[in-house]
Amino acid sequence: MSLERTLKKRSNLVCELCSCDENLQVYLVPPLKDENLENALMVCKTCVEQIENPEATEANHWRCLNDSMWSEHKPVQVVAWRMLSRLRKEGWPQDLLDMMYLDEETLAFAKATGEGEDDPNKIIHRDVNGVVLEAGDSVVLIKDLKVKGSSMIAKQGTAVRNIRLDKDNEKYIEGKVGPTQIVIITDYVKKL
Repeated sequence: MSLERTLKKRSNLVCELCSCDENLQVYLVPPLKDENLENALMVCKTCVEQIENPEATEANHWRCLNDSMWSEHKPVQVVAWRMLSRLRKEGWPQDLLDMMYLDEETLAFAKATGEGEDDPNKIIHRDVNGVVLEAGDSVVLIKDLKVKGSSMIAKQGTAVRNIRLDKDNEKYIEGKVGPTQIVIITDYVKKL
């Protein structure tokens, strides 16, 4: 029996990721090249386009992984893990990743393309205690700070809400103190 026919039977003629029943095709999970049931699945055109083009990924399309990540078939598990890893900053995919279990061999296969690894050059902002800061967090000033270019002094204990992170320097964040938008050095803030 051909691989395509076997996959059609295994999938019941629906995408093994999102359950769509249109524009189905065989997808070989990289980096393996040989065509067999251990590295192939039946997927729709929409899923393939988003798997192969990270810029075209629509997070809401992948909510289907809530069901398909529990598949008994290794290639489905691998692609589900990779897509959840790609989208983990959305929040809900991280919750699913935390629930998902892959044996060592399957996890190694899932990580083989580098999907889900943090960028080693990524800038990480940390407060005075070493706590990681994210855009939108709230911080409190731990010291009186003179604001350059004005006579204003930002007082110790002032809360700065909805901070923004400087993409080029891990020591700088931006936030509003009163009506004034200022740049603050992360050594003088504590995350709330």
